[in-house]
Amino acid sequence: MTMPTVFIPHGAGPCFFMDWTRGPADDWAPLAEWLKGLVASLPERPKAILVVSGHWEAAAFTVGSAERPRLIFDYYGFPEHTYRLTFDAPGSPSLAGRVRKLLASAGLPAREDPERGYDHGVFVPLKLVTPEADIAVVQLSLDQDLDPATHLTAGRALAPLRDEGVLIVGSGMSWHNMRGFTPAFTEKSAAFDAWLSDAMVDPARREGAIRNWDKAPYAREAHPREEHLAPLFVTAGAAQGEPGRVAFRDTVMDVVVSGYEFGG
Repeated sequence: MTMPTVFIPHGAGPCFFMDWTRGPADDWAPLAEWLKGLVASLPERPKAILVVSGHWEAAAFTVGSAERPRLIFDYYGFPEHTYRLTFDAPGSPSLAGRVRKLLASAGLPAREDPERGYDHGVFVPLKLVTPEADIAVVQLSLDQDLDPATHLTAGRALAPLRDEGVLIVGSGMSWHNMRGFTPAFTEKSAAFDAWLSDAMVDPARREGAIRNWDKAPYAREAHPREEHLAPLFVTAGAAQGEPGRVAFRDTVMDVVVSGYEFGG
């Protein structure tokens, strides 16, 4: 059975595991509930999860190959207890090697890193997706050039994993302007989200839209730098020509954010 691919908003830092003082206490609750139900919504339970996070960039695509990846607490200024979170999902050196070979076969320089751990773009959402941490997780970096075409190519190269029981997840945010989570950006975020969602649903225009995403309404206000959008390029590329759907949408901290599912 062929797995879909999924782009998830991963929230803000350890947002699902702390009490927020700004706005409603349950501002992130709908996203948390969607993430908790993600595995149950799939055609079958994944044998492994490959995550492309907006928090890891490298000079070439690099895949974490540790057997027991550590956690990288790459967020700042949050309560002390959020630096004691745990997520004990095993890695998979064999899957990491397969990922590297698939990328290389597409002409993309690729490396393995046996020391790299899970950053918060991985362990924070996956603590909700797989709370028992009983599915192997492998993390793949972005290419630091963030070129849409390169990341679409990477996705296409990784597509065979979907027939091997691997869930390919892009972890980022559909809106990621750190100064733009205010009512002043609500309408702009809605306009960008509407453009993005229309493009992701339509397989005929999806790749062209991704290649020219920065021409979208308020594109550079949504993403002053596109590292949190680039994981979407990979997940879309891995489902080239297949239907997409808006799997999640909500207004969080005054802006519209969405998650997408492709194929399956």
